[in-house]
Amino acid sequence: MDDSAKPRHTRTIRVGNLARVEGEGALYVRVKGNRVEEVRLDIFEPPRFFEAFLRGRNFAEVPDITARICGICPVAYQMSSCQALEAALGLEVGGQLKALRRLLYCGEWIESHTLHIYFLHLPDFLGYPDAVRLAQDQPERVKRALQLKKTGNELMTLLGGREIHPINVKVGGFYRVPRKAELLAVRDKLEQAREIALETVRFVAGLNFPDLKPDYTFVSLREEGAYPILEGRIVSNRGLDIPVSAFEQHFQEEHVPHSNALHATLSGQPYLVGPLARYNLNYDLLPAPLQSLAKEVGLGPVCRNPFQSIVVRAIETLYACEEALRLMGEYEEPDALSLPVVPKAATGAGCSEAPRGILYHRYQMDQQGLITEAKIVPPTSQNQKMIEEDLRQFVAAHLELPQPELTLRCEQTIRNYDPCISCATHFLRLEMEHET
Repeated sequence: MDDSAKPRHTRTIRVGNLARVEGEGALYVRVKGNRVEEVRLDIFEPPRFFEAFLRGRNFAEVPDITARICGICPVAYQMSSCQALEAALGLEVGGQLKALRRLLYCGEWIESHTLHIYFLHLPDFLGYPDAVRLAQDQPERVKRALQLKKTGNELMTLLGGREIHPINVKVGGFYRVPRKAELLAVRDKLEQAREIALETVRFVAGLNFPDLKPDYTFVSLREEGAYPILEGRIVSNRGLDIPVSAFEQHFQEEHVPHSNALHATLSGQPYLVGPLARYNLNYDLLPAPLQSLAKEVGLGPVCRNPFQSIVVRAIETLYACEEALRLMGEYEEPDALSLPVVPKAATGAGCSEAPRGILYHRYQMDQQGLITEAKIVPPTSQNQKMIEEDLRQFVAAHLELPQPELTLRCEQTIRNYDPCISCATHFLRLEMEHET
């Protein structure tokens, strides 16, 4: 009897609903023998139609409307939308207005990364079912994490008008800019946050990491002279180097039967965006002390282990604290709140680095400044296919794990990405089917 005729053991992992996530989804993995036959990250949350209901709205409304897409990274949506509209209108925001936007974005990086590190991801590594149990055993650590996150939120409130769905950013600039004294008032808190961020780097670097090092195609922005946050060219480790306006010539979105979120590919292949991609493509743009710190805690210029993304996020949190302090120290109140804006028929594209990765926007408007077409490509849709590939590789390499351990590692693999369906608790329930 040849091998092909022998009965083969089939193992199926079904997770009907991912609870307490930003969105609704499920996980399905089917293994036949020692081969992973199918992996699906099913996203069944109904479409939200933001692109459709932007049509017919005045361009000035777009930054505030798109900020409602996400309560954790609203600044990213505002910045990408403003850049796209400003590109269409021929505006270039510079000087202190640009610096204030970067400072606002630093606040978002701090609060978003801290939320993910301590409350979504860290329980996986420490064996806790959720952050509540972590806080019961390690209250001081969680208290300092909350202090770090609060500092990021305070920056967003000061510069954005409020910490969730900020309202102070407009096409061409701001509605209001802070007094220098207002920035100095939060400086002490930011310096304390920097110390907590440094503690965080050293702490998470000491966690135990599964060994997984895929040969990723990394994609991120490359900003002139600075670690990318606000703008830049789109680059990859495979030689891609394009302006934002050329995004759709290289990246494609497609519907797949099991997901209401589109899958994005680069020349037909999956790719990775987010902290790991930014770090690998822009390590040389980190300040020298942060490069030294990264080496000290076990990261070199290249890091391909997705489980170590928690360390990279911690380094980016520390960078955001230090960058915010630098921007505060150099701040001078600008003479004007914004550039003059005159609507016209035009099309423009913009892209910025959300905490989870590049966020692309493109808008077309008519002569009156009304939106006639909108396209938004968030980081999670760009990473979804890569998440499935990571799951495929990890499950194939760890079929010997008992069911509870494999469950945990599948959850952790998904949470490595901090996707917009990221979960706050251990959500996977496994149903095992065996066939012969």
